[in-house]
Amino acid sequence: MCAACWGLSRRGFMAALGASALAGCSENAATGRRQFVVVDDGQLATLADQAWAEMSAKIPPVADPAAHARLARIGAPLVKAAGRTDLDWSFTVLDSPEFNAFVLPNGKVGFFRGLLEFAQSDEEVGSVLGHEVGHVIARHSAERVSQELAVQASVAIIERLIAEDAGQYADEIGAALGMGAMFGVILPYSRRHELEADRVGVDLMRKAGMDPTAAVRFWERMAARAEAAGKPPEVISTHPADDRRLAELKAAVSGAPAQVR
Repeated sequence: MCAACWGLSRRGFMAALGASALAGCSENAATGRRQFVVVDDGQLATLADQAWAEMSAKIPPVADPAAHARLARIGAPLVKAAGRTDLDWSFTVLDSPEFNAFVLPNGKVGFFRGLLEFAQSDEEVGSVLGHEVGHVIARHSAERVSQELAVQASVAIIERLIAEDAGQYADEIGAALGMGAMFGVILPYSRRHELEADRVGVDLMRKAGMDPTAAVRFWERMAARAEAAGKPPEVISTHPADDRRLAELKAAVSGAPAQVR
């Protein structure tokens, strides 16, 4: 945010923020909705390269070449279906018992050994990879970074605008604004991305010739496993509750309209 913005009136600030939002909005073909994106792929790729180097230093790849080859074989038709062959995709099995996987916007996919061992078929692995590839073509990283930048800038400017009126309560109001931004905007948006990636992943599985019902079977077992362990309420989590996720995943497999919001 430019330094000149600090001198804006309340009305001027809102006008500038609205103009910035409109300028950064575009429609995403994979999701069919408009997105607010103000960072480019080059900036994200640099951040992704750094993140991958840090992750690889902490959790090395497994020593089994066959495991990496299997992951790449399953992922290849999903990447082709996504139409993002411009990225330098890599599929790496990381040597950790965790049940997790992630993707970076430069096309690097990390798949934890524990999750690979939990999956009962190539198509179940494909359901996770479809989800991860879905994040990339939906440009969720760019949208999330753009959103957080906008939230941080907005909170900082609003704090300054109200400082004179708030007096001794300025710090408390600023803290409340920050919490409101986190629980009211950032976390729900992350949950939206997860549900959206599920739906895009199902579409990619179909295009790649995979059975999308494998995604339902996989997440049903994941939900059963997590039930006894206990999970945080959906309102303070970056991931949707299992029952909601399964309901929307089944709807996606059946071809019902998206309910993501």
